[in-house]
Amino acid sequence: MGGFFQQLAKTLADRWISLLVLPGAFFLGAVWLSIGLGHVDAWNVALLTRQADDAMSTVADLPSGAQALLVVAVLAAASGVGFVVQALAAVTRRVWLGPWPRPFAPVAAARTARRRARWHRLVEERRALEAASPATRTREQQDRIDAVAHRITRLAMAEPGRPTWMGDRIHAVESIAYHRYGLDLTYGWSRLWLVLPDPARTELTAAHSAFAAAVATGTWAVPYLLLSVVWWPAVLVAAGIGLTGWTRARSAVADLTTLTEATLDLYGRTLAAALGIGDATEETGPLTISEGERITDLVRKGR
Repeated sequence: MGGFFQQLAKTLADRWISLLVLPGAFFLGAVWLSIGLGHVDAWNVALLTRQADDAMSTVADLPSGAQALLVVAVLAAASGVGFVVQALAAVTRRVWLGPWPRPFAPVAAARTARRRARWHRLVEERRALEAASPATRTREQQDRIDAVAHRITRLAMAEPGRPTWMGDRIHAVESIAYHRYGLDLTYGWSRLWLVLPDPARTELTAAHSAFAAAVATGTWAVPYLLLSVVWWPAVLVAAGIGLTGWTRARSAVADLTTLTEATLDLYGRTLAAALGIGDATEETGPLTISEGERITDLVRKGR
């Protein structure tokens, strides 16, 4: 047990430093930099050097006890900033995934409608190409059909229902689960998770952790954007951080939704067997719509 608690403490310390202290310390450094330089001297390296030398001299002249207290204060302040930003991560997650809050509902509805209309236009274009081409198509004809199909799936894997690409990836998995397997993931996912083998859980957990880390990264753009009121180059920092988080989040959501859909394909029948639904002799194969509907009725419990 002693070794377990030591490893747990090490893990928690690593997460505390990587998620809170280091980003918070960098931000505090940016705050000091912005206050010292301002808009007028934003790129004044000579002024920055003088201020850094003065600050180091001031700290060096402090008693050792005061220096220790200063370090503790900086760590506490960095952790506090980190906690605030982590709390804002829920807002970032909702902006990226939707649905958006009520004040922004009209904007979300308009964006969703545009995405849906574009998706349907591409679907109609693909159908027209398939209808115009004979059963035995040339390579060029098939390439045109495949190109349109790629544009469809790149926009959304199913009919759009969210204002953002990432939100539609999640929505698509829910839609596919319901229309292809008759399974309502809102109620059925927790049951499916409990019957998954450890390797599948590990892959899903890793993908979700990658998305959570990307959301946390992107959220750090907010305080730097606020800092641009005092020091305009902070806008560039905010843009870089936000773009990095957004790019990583898109990749993580793509992995997470692909793994989730694969989980439904491979382990939907495992869930049915665990609930006593379907033919007990059929241990392999995808879940049928009727079985999925029975699972949905069971787990909803009339709700």
